[in-house]
Amino acid sequence: MEIHEGAAAAVGDGVLDFSRLSLSTFSTDGVSEERKRDTRQLYLNYNRLLALPSSVCVFCNLEFLDISNNGLSAICEGITRLGNLRTLVAKNNRLDEFSLPKEFGCLRLEVLNFSGNRFTEIPLQCTKLPRLQSLSLGGNRLKSIPAEIENLTSLELLYLGGNLITAIPPEVANLPYLSYLVLCDNRIQSVPPQLTRLHSLRSLSLHNNLLTYLPREILCLVHLHELSLRGNPLVVRFVKEMTYDPPSLLELAGRTVKSGNIQYYPGDMPADLLRYLDLASKCPNPKCAGVYFDSCVRQIKFVDFCGKYRLPLMHYLCSPECTSPCSSNPPSDADSEDESSVPAARLQRVLLG
Repeated sequence: MEIHEGAAAAVGDGVLDFSRLSLSTFSTDGVSEERKRDTRQLYLNYNRLLALPSSVCVFCNLEFLDISNNGLSAICEGITRLGNLRTLVAKNNRLDEFSLPKEFGCLRLEVLNFSGNRFTEIPLQCTKLPRLQSLSLGGNRLKSIPAEIENLTSLELLYLGGNLITAIPPEVANLPYLSYLVLCDNRIQSVPPQLTRLHSLRSLSLHNNLLTYLPREILCLVHLHELSLRGNPLVVRFVKEMTYDPPSLLELAGRTVKSGNIQYYPGDMPADLLRYLDLASKCPNPKCAGVYFDSCVRQIKFVDFCGKYRLPLMHYLCSPECTSPCSSNPPSDADSEDESSVPAARLQRVLLG
């Protein structure tokens, strides 16, 4: 069936709607030149298109294109000639990382929705869209997030729920305007502490993953208003790991220098030892003046959010003597200091179940 202007279900000023017409081919022969020039929004969703033909580029001023719920396995090269296109919605098709034209990254897109397709990785063309504000790739087969995601410096919403992702790369923290990060229904086991740099983050969806703890740095997300954690092991069972490797002689010496505030100068020791001393981490326990380098206690601590939920956060201490006796006992001084520093209005919603 060919498209002609009279077949459109709804035609308005700047809008052509050919959705739900069971179309298998796309022809613009019946569309006037004036209509082609004036069309700003084009709806071709819920048809039977297997490929987006290059004739779509005749709508030279197109700003919005919806090609969802077809059988598309490829997007034509002609789409790259739509210099005004700002929104592309291509949900529920058969697209994968080989379906996009090579120059797709030259578009000036602000909203891109590829949810419900067959992507196993995020195409690098998608990471070359500097104006992109919203990227949705939920319900695909993604196994990872590329480090090049950091190139999307205008991104405000990143929706990657319902995939096979196992890790969050620290490069996600380089997105200065990211406000909504959706990573639910994946296989993520940990949250990188670098996410503390997401100063604009308001909502973080991590439900239905494999998290057993959260990094303590999450307390620094001062604008976070919603944190979704239901369906994670940290909600079902709290893990406390007390393995501790004794410090080496090198570390013991380094601790002595740092803890005793012993003065040293570049000429006093080899450069590699100077670099080593610069790596010292101060024990977060306020009653301990110690430091550590490689050897520390990896512990789960419980921090109160909103006076209702106690979340397990990863905690590193310099020795077993700094640990609290038991998670079921009242919080230690180190814990209570962190808890008191969390304003009551910080997280408006903590979704644990």
